Amino acid sequence: MGQDTDLEKIRARYGLLAVVGSNLAITAVAIFGVWQLNGDRAVIVGVLTSAFTAMAGLTTAYLGIKAVSNTAQSMSKDAGHQQDAARLNPTAPTPDN
Repeated sequence: MGQDTDLEKIRARYGLLAVVGSNLAITAVAIFGVWQLNGDRAVIVGVLTSAFTAMAGLTTAYLGIKAVSNTAQSMSKDAGHQQDAARLNPTAPTPDN
């Protein structure tokens, strides 16, 4: 059980590090692109909009996947506990009945 928790912490840490690193890379490229455009406002707006959209999409995808993963893991543990309880006490009523 402790090994699963440690693995989840490592996955969360490196996943978050990947998202933050990607967002920093997108920010750096956007800043460099805006700096190279020398004031062409229409293109600057496009670059910044694209950068913001990429960052928002990446962050939202990570958080959504993490939330679903946590929910599935929690549901799996609950089902395992119910099966263990049913094996230990076969005469007890189950949640399905």
